[in-house]
Amino acid sequence: MVPSPTQASSQAAPRQPSSKASVAAPQLNSDMEMGTMASDQLAAREDGQDDIMQIARLGDIQGMERLFETAGYDATYTDEEGITPLHWAAINNQYAMCKFLIEHGAEINRKGGESVATPLQWAAQRCHYYTVNLLLQHGADPLITDAQGYNTLHISTFNGNVLLIVLLLHQGIPVDVLDSFGHTALMWAAYKGFPQCVDVFLRWGADVHGTDEQGFTPLHWALVKGNPMCVMKLIEYGADRFAKTETGKTPEMTATELGTDQAWHSALRECGYDEDGQPVMPPWPGATYFLQDKRNFVLRFTFLMPFLLVWAMIMVLSHSPVFLGIPLAIFVGFSIQYLAQQVLQYAPSTMRAFHKTPWLTGIFAGSLFLVGINWLFVVLPATTTGADTAGGTHYILNIIFATFLGLTTYFYVASMRFEPGFVPKLNGIAEQKAVIDDLLKSWKYDEFNFCVQCMIRTPLRSKHCKACQRCVAKHDHHCPWVYNCVGVNNHRHFFVYLVCLTIGIMSYDWLLYYYFTTISTTASDSCNMLSDNLCKIVNADAYSIILSIWATLQLTWVTMLLFTQSFQVARAMTTYENMYGVHDSVGGLAFTSTGHPLDPNHPSVSAPGGAGVGGHNHKTKGGKIKQWGRLLGIDPFLETIAGRGAVGGGKRKQKKNPYSRGLIANCKDFWCDPAPVFGRRENGVAALGGERVDYTMMYESPTMMNLGRRGREGYEAVGSEEV
Repeated sequence: MVPSPTQASSQAAPRQPSSKASVAAPQLNSDMEMGTMASDQLAAREDGQDDIMQIARLGDIQGMERLFETAGYDATYTDEEGITPLHWAAINNQYAMCKFLIEHGAEINRKGGESVATPLQWAAQRCHYYTVNLLLQHGADPLITDAQGYNTLHISTFNGNVLLIVLLLHQGIPVDVLDSFGHTALMWAAYKGFPQCVDVFLRWGADVHGTDEQGFTPLHWALVKGNPMCVMKLIEYGADRFAKTETGKTPEMTATELGTDQAWHSALRECGYDEDGQPVMPPWPGATYFLQDKRNFVLRFTFLMPFLLVWAMIMVLSHSPVFLGIPLAIFVGFSIQYLAQQVLQYAPSTMRAFHKTPWLTGIFAGSLFLVGINWLFVVLPATTTGADTAGGTHYILNIIFATFLGLTTYFYVASMRFEPGFVPKLNGIAEQKAVIDDLLKSWKYDEFNFCVQCMIRTPLRSKHCKACQRCVAKHDHHCPWVYNCVGVNNHRHFFVYLVCLTIGIMSYDWLLYYYFTTISTTASDSCNMLSDNLCKIVNADAYSIILSIWATLQLTWVTMLLFTQSFQVARAMTTYENMYGVHDSVGGLAFTSTGHPLDPNHPSVSAPGGAGVGGHNHKTKGGKIKQWGRLLGIDPFLETIAGRGAVGGGKRKQKKNPYSRGLIANCKDFWCDPAPVFGRRENGVAALGGERVDYTMMYESPTMMNLGRRGREGYEAVGSEEV
């Protein structure tokens, strides 16, 4: 009988493979899997059968040719379990050997081994997608099932390899194909706890309401292991929160009986439901309007509320005694923030934290607005009419401040509203398949060169931004202060914004010096804690002095960010590259299980240690202090002044930056780019080495682009077929 979620332990599964036969793969000795069979074993077993299997496993094509010529074997040889040399070559990722055996007549869909599986299933079980693709291209049938009723898509899902799943889906395999007990790949991914696989299947159109033979939905199976992200993904895509199995078990009952109710309630809460699965209604007036468009409501609310926050705190501090004003201002600030937190409890799951909303953007915009109003109605009249004790009117200084106030506002809005350089998405499955096929041919089908979220070939220097949910060309960083990514399209706007902001704050402080020199002459000098001169300033206009202190505090993070950006522009680097190192298109080799380069045409590699390719998932641990360090740009600043930028460690040898053309050329590329300073620029287009390049289509490193030579385009676009 198939175990149900409510009967199973944490190890239960829709139809768990037996312990005796591993999932769609033969029972292998660990030494044989790793390609390190002892030499005494090889000497002791010299009959033809062991030789041909061992030669196939090691990928020795010349040895296989000799065996065919002298021992009378051929590619169709099978042992007593039906295993062929192609099986062993496939599971050990011996691409060249697989190709050789196929060309010599190997039966590509031959079943063998204890699991009665094909070579394609053996390769898929080890996630060898280059070998999987080779077998598919030569007629391997991905829908053939093994002894347990699993086809290649199911077997690939067991290991959670998203790239392999994407490859198979683009071969036309039905996403909802069933195993022998009615389980889909989505059910397996949900049970195994692979949220990225669940997301891929759901975006591909998998049936979130599908049921197996006993009526269990993917949501039921996700609650067996209780991965909150899998449960949340399914709920977001409309899974029935009250679906019943054949025995009447709802997801809530399943979670309760298996002890995963915490994950269940957490996912419900994140998706806007209470513990009973009912939509949560906000307790304030206008809740119906809020539920109709949560995202836009939260965007407007978290952008405008900081205006009130900054103004209220400054007003309280400026109109109350010090001993009362500071605690009262803290109380007002926490009260407004608490109110905002109550709203965020009902926000979409991707907007539950302040740094994931325009909250910080609103703080800066509110501060800029208050400074502008204060200058226009208070400081400007006092420093341009009549004569002051500091030496007359200050028209020029006011014009300077007004100019940089306007420029700061424009470039701030431009950094926030202009697209940072999103990499265009492809027009349908046919174009995606063409890109995947091209990457497989060039041995670059990996996480550096293909984005599973966007289903596109990833250009160099780009990065997928989780906040923007897009790949950004020449990605610098995601800035919560402008609630946008900084990339090739708006990087110069962002830099100019920092420069104008710095000069604007200094000119504002300079104006306030003359302003307070004028108005403080008649002010009272009596107060509780300060000297007579300071008392006169505070008594003359406490609001302006506190606002100026708040504005001047912004120079701390702005100065650090400006220094870091200047350093990076001079070295032709981005913040991401400065923190985590430069990656180009050279390298990233794939290897067989025996340590040889998978590409038979690639120059030999002395050591097999580089088989794995690291991902882009750089997690930074730490609490609130570390989080604020990232938000204020302290981390990249410290990395830069410590001399560790681009290497990730102080003692590691710096990797040569292929994008640098020297200090002068780098700065010229950035500042003298022909794109308009005011207004939008052509998406992805910029200068590199004095040449025009498109970062949304740059796939080869500059060392291979021959920049500066006439008659060269400098990069190549991936060909695609029309849909």
